[in-house]
Amino acid sequence: MSGPTLQLRGLQLAGLLLLGLLVGLACWPLNLMDHAQDLLLHQLPGFSGDSWTLRTLAIALAPIGVMPLLLLLQSGRLARGAGSGIPQTLESIENPSQAPLLMAPFATVARLALWSAASLALMPLGREGPVVQVGAAVAHAMRRRFPNLLAGISPSSLMAIGAGAGLAGGFNSPLMGTVFVFEELTGRFQPSVIWPAAVVCSAAALVSNLDGIPLFTLGMVQTLRPEWQQLLWALPLGVGGGLLGGLFSRILWQGTTLLRPRLRKRPLAWGLGLGLALGLLALASGGWSGGAGEALMVQLLDGQGILPVPGSPLSIVGWLLMLLARIGPPVLALAAGIPGGLIDPAFAIGALFGSGTMELLGADAQLGLALGMASGLAGATQLPLMTVLFALRMAGDQQWLVGILLSAVIGAAIGRKIQPEPIYHALWQSGRSPDQLPDQRAPRR
Repeated sequence: MSGPTLQLRGLQLAGLLLLGLLVGLACWPLNLMDHAQDLLLHQLPGFSGDSWTLRTLAIALAPIGVMPLLLLLQSGRLARGAGSGIPQTLESIENPSQAPLLMAPFATVARLALWSAASLALMPLGREGPVVQVGAAVAHAMRRRFPNLLAGISPSSLMAIGAGAGLAGGFNSPLMGTVFVFEELTGRFQPSVIWPAAVVCSAAALVSNLDGIPLFTLGMVQTLRPEWQQLLWALPLGVGGGLLGGLFSRILWQGTTLLRPRLRKRPLAWGLGLGLALGLLALASGGWSGGAGEALMVQLLDGQGILPVPGSPLSIVGWLLMLLARIGPPVLALAAGIPGGLIDPAFAIGALFGSGTMELLGADAQLGLALGMASGLAGATQLPLMTVLFALRMAGDQQWLVGILLSAVIGAAIGRKIQPEPIYHALWQSGRSPDQLPDQRAPRR
């Protein structure tokens, strides 16, 4: 390899590492905010085991005051910050001419501010929407500031790489972010894009989590179950979790379509109603309906709190009500256009379904949680590869691979039957103007 070629490759690698560094730094405050939410959540009775106090009542009922304020801001000065962030990223990748508006610093900061306020109010929101948009915005800004640094990568591909790095930085999972680039953002495997994405995602995950998320969120969840038992239970849990995940995304899409025009007309009234519903559900569940969902999964693994008791009809009713309490609140918040994501909520839905099912049957609740969380997420997103990688990172033991893989594949297939258009793309298309739809619809994966 000649000297000039080596110099060019070195310059490109330096540019990719710089991009990963910047994306990781941009994601770091969001990870700290997620940690702050976790601290607030653990003060509520469902997690602490203590009784309600004026302080914890104020924490649980915070959505009643915060939701109207957020909807008023979203209908006015911070309108560019409304929505998940992933549909805006997909639009920018598909039509780079829209990127200066959608990836502008004001829109990015507004989205982060709205998400942060919602998170501190314990709204059940994931964070993949904001971190994906942040990553894409950093990549767009870097291209504008240093147009020759990564000139060999197209603007669309560079934003997709930055978006994947945002996901990697937000969840401390470089492989998850890399796979997200081609499984969701571009819809095709491109070696010329994948290796740069791997470099940027690795750098972003390293920087954003120096003082943040542990490597394995749920700890080392080990299993001694043989593969044939994992495969056996993956069939029913994959179907059930995929059904719930698919229903979750279907209701979210329909709820978004239903609420969007009404929120524009009466943001304050709807904000008060939605905030009251979220607050009362948090109060009734002891706080279990609030937060992204990771804290709930940790509690299920630890065997703490009010868990289903095999053979008790009352426990079955309580378990079903808890499932509804984990499906309804994320739909209300996300359908209202509050920035956030559905990865953590879908994981929690699947985990609650799987662990509860197995415990009611007198079987291994830990196995049910692992397989259920995979099928729930895959059913909601229809991204089985990303789901497998993230589920393994959450659990930490590769012995789960066989069961998680089959559960995710089944869940994704069931989810697509319920919600034919993948949820991120459905939300993207529903938010586009009519003149954009015929010519610029993204190809189906």
